[in-house]
Order: sequence, then C-alpha cells, then structure tokens
Amino acid sequence: MSEPSKPQGRKFQLPEHLKIYKNVWVIVEQERGIVHSVSLELLGEARKLADKLGVEVGAVVLGAESPDLNRICGDAIGYGADIVYKVTDPALADYRTDPYCRVMTDVVNTHKPEIVLLGATTLGRDLAGAIATTLATGLTADCTELDIYADNRSLAATRPTFGGTLLCTIQTLAYRPQMATVRPRVMAMPERDDARTGRVIEIQPDLREEDIVTKVLNFIADREQNEAQLAFADIIVSAGKGLGKVENMKLVFDLAKVLGAEVGVTRPLVQAGWATNDRQVGQTGKTVRPKLYIAAGISGAIQHRVGMEKSDLILAINTDPNATIFDFAHLGLVGDALKILPALTDAFGRRLSVNRMAG
Repeated sequence: MSEPSKPQGRKFQLPEHLKIYKNVWVIVEQERGIVHSVSLELLGEARKLADKLGVEVGAVVLGAESPDLNRICGDAIGYGADIVYKVTDPALADYRTDPYCRVMTDVVNTHKPEIVLLGATTLGRDLAGAIATTLATGLTADCTELDIYADNRSLAATRPTFGGTLLCTIQTLAYRPQMATVRPRVMAMPERDDARTGRVIEIQPDLREEDIVTKVLNFIADREQNEAQLAFADIIVSAGKGLGKVENMKLVFDLAKVLGAEVGVTRPLVQAGWATNDRQVGQTGKTVRPKLYIAAGISGAIQHRVGMEKSDLILAINTDPNATIFDFAHLGLVGDALKILPALTDAFGRRLSVNRMAG
C-alpha cells in the first residue's frame, strides 16, 4: 500500500521576505476619547510577548485629531508601548469598517509588525476579520492564552474549541502578521508606569469622506444601553440550573442588589429563557474577571469555567459535594442554594448596613 500523500498547498515555513516583520502591536480601541480596558490589558500581554522575542511593543491609536487622542497615546506608553502610531483623519472620528481597515492594512504593510492583537469586542472582532482577510493572514479569535514558541518565534494562541470542551493552540507559521483577539478581562490589567518613555509616529492617511459608503447617524455609549455590563463588574452573582425554576432567580437578584453586583447565568438558563444573552458567562457568552464571583447551582462545566475561572475569589454553592466547580472554586458551600442565598442576602445586608452607619 502506498503512503498517504501530503497535503498540497499548505505552507509550514516562513518565507524569507516575511522574516523582516518585527514587533508586537496592539490596536487600541477608543471611542469618543474613552479607551476600552481590553486594549490596556493587551498592552500588558504584548509587553510579555515582545520581551520574549526581544522586540518592541507598538500601539496603534486611530481617530480624529484631538487632545483626547494625545492623552491616549501617553496612556499607551504608560501601559507598555515603546512606539505609538498615531493615525489621524476626520474620517476616523467614529469607527467604520472600511476606512479603519483600509488605513490599518496600509500601516501594517508599511511598518511590518509580526504580531497584531485586538480586543474581542464587537468593534475588535469586526476590524480583526477585515484586516486579516485583506492581508490574507491568519487570525485566532477569542484566545485565552498567548505565548511564544522559542524554536520558531511564532505566536502560540490558545483558545477553547468543541463548545469549550477542549483547548487548542494555533500557530500561523507561514504568514505575517500573526493576528489574535482576546476577550476583555481574560488578561490581567498591567500596572501603569508614568516613568516610561516612548516614541510617537504621526500618520495622516489620505481619506475622503465621499469615498466612504457608511455614515454614522448616532452614537450610543455602552453605559447608556439597558444591558448587563458583566465584563466590568467587580462582583457577580451567577445562577445555574441547580436553582430549579425561573421564579428562584429572584433570590439571585436580591443578593446582587445588596452587594451592588451584576447577575450572570449559565448557557442552559439563557436557552431556557430565564435570562437574556447579555447575562451569559462562558465560552459562548462573556468572559469575566470580578473580585468576587458567587456561583449558585452551577456544576462547573468547562464551557462556563473558561468564562470565569480567573475571578479573584470564587464562592461555589452546590448540593453535590462532587460537583466539578469545587475543583477550582476558592470557597465552597455544600448545600441548597435556595436556602443559602437568602441567608447571604440577610447577612450581607445587616453587615453593610452597620458599615454605612459607622461611616
């Protein structure tokens, strides 16, 4: 029997002309002068990758010329960038795929970074896909870990697959730049160093508003939308199917109200209609990193775990002492969540009331 033939057309070696690509870039997401926290988290991660490669960190800041943009450039340096590419044009005042993609592909082709990172936000996902398609390079989405393979200097981008049941590590061996998106709160927020210095390279693209089909009619900030902001919550109380029925969700909301917390849920509860998609924590929902995560009636399946396991403190409540969630929770209560949640609400309410009176 003859040996199986090797796949045709696949490249596993980096061509010589792409070996000049250097540096690790972060495309900084900002809207109306507000920087998305995931961009700062990625600057910290880019710093680690660049130090392993012995290269510099670049931050790309796009927008219309303004004092806010200058401030953002300074912030990028403080959080780890060595070079800031400040790209200004009136047409870049608000995000639109066409002009942002056109400008970014030109900047990448000119300055040749080996790695480009973006936040896995609505904006970041849209822009990352457009850039990767235009440049005909690889893009790994929703990564949970980034590293460098020492033997070939390639980016090792790890992400969940098969519905969150497995983790796979992906390399882009024969194309540059290597691109990846990372969800908010997956990476730790770096410390700002105001003593850092860096270079700012100003770029003014040739854009004409009349050539851009899409127009911005209105701008609604996330904070003005009536949706849960799980990614930015310091405390989250989450519910799973262990609560039994939808009426028992009131116990979760009661505790969250006392704590000033957001309410999260597992995927089965969204599928059952108990809660909306914006409250789902997990691989197909939000990734969170609160100071306190209370998991009530949640078994700890990996699909949910990957979205919350980096919380500072995880308190699990479950009737099953062998539930998977107890394997990675910091604290565990074996018992009925329908009894424990009201007790916690009462205890926290009395304690916080005393603290307010004392203050």
